[in-house]
Amino acid sequence: MKHIAIIGSGISGLTAAYLLSKKHQVTVFEKNNKIGGHTATVDVKKNGQNYAIDTGFIVFNDITYPNYLALLSEIGIGKQATEMSFSVHNCKTGMEYNGHNLNTLFAQRRNIFNPRFWVLVKEILRFNKLCKAIFHQGNYQKGYALGHFLKENNFSEFFAEHYILPMGAAIWSSSLAQMEDFEFRFFVQFFHNHGLLNIADRPQWYVIPNGSRSYLTPLCAPFEKNIKLNAEISGVTRSDEKVHLHFNNSSSETFDEVVIACHSDQALALLNDPTDEEEAILSAMPYSENSVVLHTDKKLLPKRKNAWASWNYQLSDDRNKAASVTYNMNILQGIKSADTFCVTLNQKEEINPAEILGEYVYHHPVFSTQSIKAQKQRSFICGINHTHFAGAYWHNGFHEDGVRSAVEVAKRFDCFLDVHAKGA
Repeated sequence: MKHIAIIGSGISGLTAAYLLSKKHQVTVFEKNNKIGGHTATVDVKKNGQNYAIDTGFIVFNDITYPNYLALLSEIGIGKQATEMSFSVHNCKTGMEYNGHNLNTLFAQRRNIFNPRFWVLVKEILRFNKLCKAIFHQGNYQKGYALGHFLKENNFSEFFAEHYILPMGAAIWSSSLAQMEDFEFRFFVQFFHNHGLLNIADRPQWYVIPNGSRSYLTPLCAPFEKNIKLNAEISGVTRSDEKVHLHFNNSSSETFDEVVIACHSDQALALLNDPTDEEEAILSAMPYSENSVVLHTDKKLLPKRKNAWASWNYQLSDDRNKAASVTYNMNILQGIKSADTFCVTLNQKEEINPAEILGEYVYHHPVFSTQSIKAQKQRSFICGINHTHFAGAYWHNGFHEDGVRSAVEVAKRFDCFLDVHAKGA
């Protein structure tokens, strides 16, 4: 049995702790005063009613989340079906649509008589067909970006600006300009695997009943007494046989192994003695900051209620601005209320202050040709010097990827998750 330190209590750290605790002694260190990371459910009381609203991690599906589903099954947590729809509202022209069905697509009825809009629909179908063919052929050019593909295949700027770039920006919390530079191979593989290149036959999406935090208690049950909050770690030092965690109060603790389950930039900053490989690989995977506001201001949604979707993107003239997207939590979590609860990224200045219920900051990995190359070099640093790195940044940046990275670490210690479990 090994004594293993786990730094970070997001989905990666907690999954690693859960799996490793089956055979080893684990201690989880969290710098904040609560666990969960991006699993952040907020309690709200409005008009005498209580609501549990997710502001970070929200949805998962039945196809591309096998590890997460297996984890939920193993700890006895159920799931609630939800709708995943996407709308775009152009603040300059007023054009808006919701691609969920034919009625919502033409929520703005004048689009029926807009030839440009019909061309947009035609280009969506052509884009999907082309990308599916490329996926099956595996015919990718090295270093090829999404913007290159759009130009070389004569997709209109209208299609790029009103469909594919906003959708990508909403998914990865990036700007439209960053999406143009997104590696095309990574993009196509993700969109294909998530059914986003299909008009029909898409995955079924789910939320966790009563908020995503519901999984935290059963997940932490095996090691709940070994969680240390407000842990101010100043650095990590490795020796031939041990790992030493140093704290701001000048104390230290020694372990056999350490799993660093925080963001790549935070992981690198913790290492007192980083190797050249650790320095190069971890620094190649940066994170960006996103402002998140929980509120009830409906003007952040499309003007027409038929155009309201689960995810609602607002287009502006600033292509370098971080994603401006509003999640309609009533749709996503099935909330029945006279109020419409919204979670909005990067648009605080446009929200009525009287309707703000909470403000938060989350960080998301930035994907580029450089970061995707660094992902493939994980074996050069993970499992070396008694040090293991877990985090969603090693894959696509989502909850499933955090679980997957932890599963990959746990396998080194002969601790496994049954991905074929009943209900997974």
